[in-house]
Amino acid sequence: MAKYEWLAQIEAMVGKQYGRIYAWDKVNEAMVRQWCEVMGVDNPIYTDAEYAAKSLHKQLVAPPAMLQAWCLAGFNDILAPGSTTENPYGVLKLLEAQGYPAVVAVNSNLHFDRYIGIGETLYYTTTFDSISEEKTTALGTGFFVTLKMVFFSEHAGDEADEKVGELLFRVIKFKPAKKPESKGAETAMPKMLRPKPGISDDNRFFWEGCDENELRIQECNSCKKLQHPPAPVCMHCHSFDLGYKLASGKGEVYSFVVMHHPHVPPFDNPNPIGLVELEEGVRIAAGLVGVTDGIAPQIGQAVQVEFNTFEGDLTLPQFRLMPMKESS
Repeated sequence: MAKYEWLAQIEAMVGKQYGRIYAWDKVNEAMVRQWCEVMGVDNPIYTDAEYAAKSLHKQLVAPPAMLQAWCLAGFNDILAPGSTTENPYGVLKLLEAQGYPAVVAVNSNLHFDRYIGIGETLYYTTTFDSISEEKTTALGTGFFVTLKMVFFSEHAGDEADEKVGELLFRVIKFKPAKKPESKGAETAMPKMLRPKPGISDDNRFFWEGCDENELRIQECNSCKKLQHPPAPVCMHCHSFDLGYKLASGKGEVYSFVVMHHPHVPPFDNPNPIGLVELEEGVRIAAGLVGVTDGIAPQIGQAVQVEFNTFEGDLTLPQFRLMPMKESS
């Protein structure tokens, strides 16, 4: 691989340790509780003081995976008082200045030495651990840059601060490979087509029904209950004896979303998708038709199925919004 003169400046920085980045707040119950709620963690050693007091820890502790979160900068990217003003990511800026602006991948390894208790004050220091030789991939050429953040719990007085964990952070900064020059019409992008559904023995009746302008909903021949999407076994009585029933196609909007971005050809933009509850009691997801610009569908709004064909051979059930009844 090529050896660049400018690389010597970066290699000389390997091993450099940057100053402390402090946490804005001591480890506290409110942030732990909110984090657990968001992440769906229900271990009582994090939120139930009475339970935690009887545990091995004898007190409430923070989830280990929160370690990095305590020392993050504020919403406006402002660091806590006392933190270093040095930029530990300066090496990445140096690589960008040499024509390696892109990031192809990032990975990190988080290691925990112990649980962290309520009331502790945390900080971390960063070390520029290594930079690889230049690597060549199909996307281009670049360097693996590795940084190591070591987290500490600050102790008062003469007691030494205690290491509580570390984060190994690796990023690949690369120079994108040059794309071949366009040759006009020869390299024009093909027209995007709607993806075809995956058809199997379990759902074939449904798609054949669409070709016949029929909305067929799977029905169990044993218990006579309906289910959608189609499955190989009845979700109610577990029978394998399944057929279908013709639905009226009438229903109402149970839920919906209107996709604005990104614009994915060949779908309309905006692209309204509804979860429709049919008169028969099952729900089906499908495109909504008749959405007026600037006026979103309404929950509970009546709809009627219609079958539309795309690219000549793909017939899909879509639901047309019916006018809302005026309230008296």
